[in-house]
Amino acid sequence: MKFNNTYIKLAPIFYQHVLPTPVAKPKLLLWNDSLAKQLLIPSTLTQDSALLAQYFSGNQLPPGAESIALTYSGHQFGHFNPQLGDGRAHLIGEISDENAQQRDIQLKGSGPTPFSRQGDGRCAIGPAVREYIMSEAMFALGVPTSRCLAVVASGEPVYRGDAKPGAIVTRVAASHIRVGTFQYFASQGNLEALDELTQYAIARHYPTIKSSGAERVIAFLEQVIAKQITLITAWLRVGFIHGVMNTDNTAISGETIDFGPCAMMGVYHPGTVFSSIDRKGRYAFANQAPIAQWNMARLAEALLPLIDSDQDAAVAKVEPLIIAMSAQFQQAFNTMMAAKLGFEHTSDEVDALSTELLDLMQTHQLDYTLTFYHLGLIINSQATVALVAPLNDWVAKWQSALANASISASNAYELMQQNNPVVIPRNHHVEAVLAQYEQGAQSDIERFLSVLAHPYQHTQHTELYQDPAADGDQHYRTFCGT
Repeated sequence: MKFNNTYIKLAPIFYQHVLPTPVAKPKLLLWNDSLAKQLLIPSTLTQDSALLAQYFSGNQLPPGAESIALTYSGHQFGHFNPQLGDGRAHLIGEISDENAQQRDIQLKGSGPTPFSRQGDGRCAIGPAVREYIMSEAMFALGVPTSRCLAVVASGEPVYRGDAKPGAIVTRVAASHIRVGTFQYFASQGNLEALDELTQYAIARHYPTIKSSGAERVIAFLEQVIAKQITLITAWLRVGFIHGVMNTDNTAISGETIDFGPCAMMGVYHPGTVFSSIDRKGRYAFANQAPIAQWNMARLAEALLPLIDSDQDAAVAKVEPLIIAMSAQFQQAFNTMMAAKLGFEHTSDEVDALSTELLDLMQTHQLDYTLTFYHLGLIINSQATVALVAPLNDWVAKWQSALANASISASNAYELMQQNNPVVIPRNHHVEAVLAQYEQGAQSDIERFLSVLAHPYQHTQHTELYQDPAADGDQHYRTFCGT
């Protein structure tokens, strides 16, 4: 593993030097061999499970690694916390993948740091395995995401009410720079550090920006906004609910990061919430786009001093970007929904069709993933699918619209296949796997992961994981796992 640690070259205020806390009996539970190959990790290392357990538990740092905890702040459910930071995570460095893209390697659950705020710095095995499952599923679904390289059992209990087996998860991300990182320096009035961070982020994530001065900062904000629109549209396409879209969980790279109380929507409802801590539905399924806009407004606020020393003048330059985000997202959403229905382009007619379909799905409590999957079967004439009566009338209008647009059934089906998964990581199946790990039982996670790795096609075991929850997830709740 060839480490190239650029973040550690920034000013000392950006992080704290801290080593992971060793664990008693590290044991490698999950290893992402395909990701390891993309990261060019040599096979001589990947075949040594004992050494992998040492490296990715934090007991022993790989050669060239340097362990730090990152500084940041953030808005948590709308309330600003000026001092957060990595409370149970250690960034051990960066390596380049097969495409020469720089990737962070971070251990999570690896012990306390100066930012732990009296926490134990550990992670239970359930949340660690959840992050592995969900991030790999999102990657296969084509959603921008951080990924997991390994899960290592610590051999020690952690206490979250009851004692649970502990684990460390290794996260691989484009970076761990967050909106909250910018907020930290802006809230302190440290313009030198704020500018240093901005220039570093541009060089690392948006190197095509060649302008200077205020124009450079504004271009950076524009590109981060575009990434967020792409990300949230992808979430909505597959029915993903992040659950805790705080600014400290909003990566400026545009990747999904932090899979704590996340979940997948079964029965369609725009107000779907599963997170136990989101009591007012701030981060409900359909609120994710407005919250992304809110988060981008917080980033814009942090960048104001770099744009103009006159705050009113700076606001006048960035406010149109934030306002325009609503229309940009709506266009992206309409285009996405059109593709889910087999249309290459959106139109007023197609927009009306998708809106009517979602209303019918909500009224009749239809499963989000299965409804689009069944529509694909209908258009391809693969099977007779029983639909609720009002949906039959809608299907007739949909097929007529496809014909009027001169779109053949085969072309529509091909586009729908690319945008509508056959299988998703349904909550009850994820929980069944997590329960097996927590109880120390033999897990069928490898079969589950193999199905999730091919979400747009049928494999040998796909049908085992297509079924919706028996109770429609009415009582399902997710937790942070901290």
